[in-house]
Amino acid sequence: MEILILGGAGQVGTELQALAWGEGVRLHAPTRVELDITDERAVAEALTGRGYAAVINTAAYTAVDKAESEVAAAWRLNALAPAYLAAATKVAGIPLVQVSTDYVFDGSKPGAYEPDDPIDPRSVYGASKAAGELAVRTGNPRHAILRTAWVVSPHRANFVKTMLRLSAERERLSVVEDQHGCPTSAADLADALRVVTLRLVSDAAAPTGTFHCVNAGVTTWRSFARAIVEGSARRGGRAVPVDGIPSSAYPTPAQRPANSQLSTASLTAAYGLTMRPWAKALEDILDRLVGPARGDDTMRGVRS
Repeated sequence: MEILILGGAGQVGTELQALAWGEGVRLHAPTRVELDITDERAVAEALTGRGYAAVINTAAYTAVDKAESEVAAAWRLNALAPAYLAAATKVAGIPLVQVSTDYVFDGSKPGAYEPDDPIDPRSVYGASKAAGELAVRTGNPRHAILRTAWVVSPHRANFVKTMLRLSAERERLSVVEDQHGCPTSAADLADALRVVTLRLVSDAAAPTGTFHCVNAGVTTWRSFARAIVEGSARRGGRAVPVDGIPSSAYPTPAQRPANSQLSTASLTAAYGLTMRPWAKALEDILDRLVGPARGDDTMRGVRS
């Protein structure tokens, strides 16, 4: 069984390739040079006669603010590419698993968003990802879309690595405190993608549709930053104060959802997946980036 992974150099793609997939499963993760998924003909040719069992698309234009001025580039990768993949996987008769984002919502709901809540993106990035979702839904009925949020890992650029760098350089940090969401470990998301993909491959009656996949628990960017700094301090890093600021004090080209909480209840019901708390996932990331905590194992935990 061979599975095609797109976006293999990113946070989630890297973790997908680090997983134990089981005997007989091989992963193929071509680079952008090897396969340009914004090229319709290249996508069709890549999937013709190769015998892939499934495709997982983690590739995306994720420079949220830059997308406001590079609209065409964002739409090519986030909307057109999934359309090409959906068409090609439908012809091949295989499932497509697509990663999406909390940015498809406007962030005004008081509680956690469910997968069937109305979408209302407020940025180019969010709109392009919403269009990609639509392309997948209409292009291949054998699909699973997993929306996620606040993805972090030991790889590439992300919030954890940024906070670790800044806390080593500055005497105090100022972080937005009026945006709420669910930090998500790329490793945990990758594991969920693995479970969903293998089920779709082996079970013709496996649930399809849109699901949410984030680590359990809700926090703010400021509280998340404090947890990162405190976790680093337990490992010998600098303990610096983290001040809270409103979003208005840190204007960005793209509007962020004030509320990015995502409910994972439908994912649990459909696939039996229960996501662990983000604080435990963060400890694992800090272990890999900084080292083990000094005499404090209370936050450690194996993913459930």
